[in-house]
Amino acid sequence: MEDSYRHKGMRRQLVKTVQAQGITDERVLAAIGKIPRHFFFENALVEHAYEDKAFPIGAGQTISQPYTVAFQSQLLQIKPGDKILEIGTGSGYQAIVLLELGAEVYTIEYQKTLYEHTKSFLPKMGYKPNFFYGDGSQGLSRFAPYDKIIVTAGAPTVPNALIDQLKVGGCLVIPVGNQKTQQMMRITKTGESKIKSEVFKDFKFVPLLGDDGWK
Repeated sequence: MEDSYRHKGMRRQLVKTVQAQGITDERVLAAIGKIPRHFFFENALVEHAYEDKAFPIGAGQTISQPYTVAFQSQLLQIKPGDKILEIGTGSGYQAIVLLELGAEVYTIEYQKTLYEHTKSFLPKMGYKPNFFYGDGSQGLSRFAPYDKIIVTAGAPTVPNALIDQLKVGGCLVIPVGNQKTQQMMRITKTGESKIKSEVFKDFKFVPLLGDDGWK
């Protein structure tokens, strides 16, 4: 896996593209600028690695658009040491961004083939989040509570299990809507039984699968 001067130049351009769309968190931009996204692509497709678009990775899933990854990461307002649950490991790119931001990452994937591939691949890049296979729509209760939770698939509703697994003061970033388009939401747990909801712009994600997703 080579990370050449050319690749780094393409990344710098990608950072400028994402920044022009309103991403202001310098740490998020630095993570996007550091991670060799082309490692997730076949050699013949390297030109696509630094375009600001999603790309298929198999099993009906995609590696998310860099802007989307940056937008969700910025909404999380991550502090070093934050314990974060990621619902939908996918390619692992978002998990790496979280790690670069200093988070302790627990990531769960519904698709067995993706889980096995990413669990094997990310350590080769030098990244080791805590990997789990299962129904992320139910969260990962055995390691709760979490400072932050991020969902990287479109949900029909906000799963109660995820709010339950947040610390008071923590937040959940999740796209909610139908299978064609979703609104990004940030839900902050302000008390044991109190939440504050914020709604942001529309996005398009692959469907969240599982008992509280699209079955």
